[in-house]
Amino acid sequence: MRVPPAVYVLGSSVFVLGTTEFMIAGLLPEIATDLDVTIPQAGLLISAFAIGMTIGAPVMAVATLRLPRKATLLAASAVFLAGHVLAALAPSYELLMVARVVSAVATGAFWAVAAVVAVRLSPADATARALAVLVGGLTLANVLGVPAGTWVGQQLGWRAAFWSVAALSVVTAAAVAALVPRAAGASTAPPRVRDEVRVFRGRRIWLALATTAAFQAAMFAAFSYFAPLLTDVAGLDEADVPLVLALFGVGSFLGITVGGRIADRGLFLNIVGSLVALAVTMTVLALVSGSTAGAIAAVFAVGVAGFSIAPGLNARVFVVAGDAPTLASSVNTSAFNVGNTLGPWLGGAAISAGWGYVAPVWLAAGLALVALGVAVAAWDQERRHERALVAVGRPALATCDA
Repeated sequence: MRVPPAVYVLGSSVFVLGTTEFMIAGLLPEIATDLDVTIPQAGLLISAFAIGMTIGAPVMAVATLRLPRKATLLAASAVFLAGHVLAALAPSYELLMVARVVSAVATGAFWAVAAVVAVRLSPADATARALAVLVGGLTLANVLGVPAGTWVGQQLGWRAAFWSVAALSVVTAAAVAALVPRAAGASTAPPRVRDEVRVFRGRRIWLALATTAAFQAAMFAAFSYFAPLLTDVAGLDEADVPLVLALFGVGSFLGITVGGRIADRGLFLNIVGSLVALAVTMTVLALVSGSTAGAIAAVFAVGVAGFSIAPGLNARVFVVAGDAPTLASSVNTSAFNVGNTLGPWLGGAAISAGWGYVAPVWLAAGLALVALGVAVAAWDQERRHERALVAVGRPALATCDA
């Protein structure tokens, strides 16, 4: 079954939204100098975006629950555009911080609603692939958008990078207005907040969210410190690090594409298999990190193995949420950002303890096993849930196949 063209439009929007999250990582010196703040203070602009996503996504999901989905997408795009215009014009660090938070809240709102629309526009046998398109947009943002935005900022000034993202957001918003159906994502009954909240009373959703957070922490505990691992341990020339990171991005995109097809055949086949593969490839990376060629190959393998899980993690939340997916999807976005926050902190703590640059990779392998344990517990819980449905004469959802 084919993924509808409108889903690719949403994926292109996610590409623009994802570019802005980490784009300024390479522009911190320019921002710090221009706004007369320290590098660590400028770095808080990245943290502020993550916090804005974590808190803003579920809040905006509830606030816009009864609005038409397409109208919400366009409103979030408009707020995102306004945030970037404000950032490009910001005369002070404080105003730039406000602009980052505003943009993050809009990003969280767009992502949560876009995921719902993508699932409901797609055939039942292609929902995981539709979600893979959205996650693929985020991956391409890291592979192409972030380096391009950083280059523009370095060549033309950091404000030009924000103007560029603002211009792209106008193009993608126009595409959403033209190609996403007006009734996209609409449910048969008006959504209610209490129905959305009721999902969180069961263990299934919390196990799904815990799997997401643990996986993301594993990935970013290692990925955040790939550069010093490659140069100081593997002996790679510093100028070649971006090429290896781009190779990691190619692997990630390949993993998402393959993972989406596997997840449509069996969610837990995708989730459990990917976590096993991630633990194995992280272990291999730690063992061969002293070899330049071995480290490069292992980094690519980590990208393929790790990101192949993304479609399954997102689709799993929709299965658990049933007819009330918007808040659950937004909280899953928050879970990803919790992992984004914890992973680098844990990896940095391991390095600060004097265990070296290989330590975050071993830590990531351990966190992948933690995520695997949670996923297996979720699998067992799902089997019990489906047996309970059968016992009362209700059809079970085919989510436990492996």
